[in-house]
Amino acid sequence: MNYEEELNILKNDLEKAKGLKYQAEARLEQLNNQEKQIIEELNELGVKPENLESEIEKLDKEIRSLFKEANEYLPKDLLEKK
Repeated sequence: MNYEEELNILKNDLEKAKGLKYQAEARLEQLNNQEKQIIEELNELGVKPENLESEIEKLDKEIRSLFKEANEYLPKDLLEKK
């Protein structure tokens, strides 16, 4: 392979790398914007991002409790007769 061919290969590889870099930068910008939007939504809900895991656990526990309570109010004896 001569120097000119090798130089062309390097140029092509550099262009590909630049394209990948631009794609990565665009994706990073999208993700940063998405993160900002999620943080804004959390703030509107009164949830701090660092408390998100505990808030999810609290809501999950509350949902399970409400399902249990709703099931207790169902007339099991009438439902079993069908």
